[in-house]
Amino acid sequence: MQEIVIIILVLVCIYSFMAGLLYIYQRKLIYFPVPVDPGFVGEEVVVDNHGIRLHGWVLNPGKPRAVIYFGGNSELVTHRQEFFEDVFRDFSTYLFNYRGYGRSSGSPSESGLFSDALAIYDRLIENHDTIIAYGRSLGSGIAVHLASRRPLEKLVLLTPYDSIAKVAQKIYPIFPVRYLIKDRFDSAAVAGDIRIPVLITSAEYDREIKLSHTLALKQGFINAPVDYQMIAGAAHNDIVDFPDYRAAVRKFIGNKK
Repeated sequence: MQEIVIIILVLVCIYSFMAGLLYIYQRKLIYFPVPVDPGFVGEEVVVDNHGIRLHGWVLNPGKPRAVIYFGGNSELVTHRQEFFEDVFRDFSTYLFNYRGYGRSSGSPSESGLFSDALAIYDRLIENHDTIIAYGRSLGSGIAVHLASRRPLEKLVLLTPYDSIAKVAQKIYPIFPVRYLIKDRFDSAAVAGDIRIPVLITSAEYDREIKLSHTLALKQGFINAPVDYQMIAGAAHNDIVDFPDYRAAVRKFIGNKK
């Protein structure tokens, strides 16, 4: 009997230790800061948010309408230059590095990224008639938050989720992740506040964001017209390269090319 108690105690200690590591290093499992692409050349833009320097670029500057792109957790946002210049040719497209990424200062967190999105919007709306928020994967939560707090023309969401807490809970099912996680990115909780047109696109073979999380978010947009499309044959990282995806975005934003 004593041996059984000792084994149980050892297992509890190991479990507690692993849960503690998840809690301490959780942001390293969410954010993967990337450097600036040394080969990219473009017009640079800097926005200051209470001492945090947010660095980015603008494609097609000077257009009346604008797009703010919020990328994935380890994405070089400038790698999609061709996509934005093709599909959003009538828009000025802003590609900002998150705080702690590229040449942006600070360290990433949910509250920090939400604050940065609002600061970027408030700066850019001074020079544009309307703004579209475009969020991919991790960035979808930031785009949804912005749409719930500021007037936007439209909202484009690529492989979005209902909540990072729920996504993480399925990845680590034996740990109480939903109670430990600091940065929840609970998009489903604010989706009902959004009333502008929304495009939601998922990839048939997405291994990072399961379809159930995307559909749960879709159901939360009870007050917004939603266009949902599944791109056949696509995976999480290559969906932008599929002609069907580009066609869906073009149709949604009114680009008939």
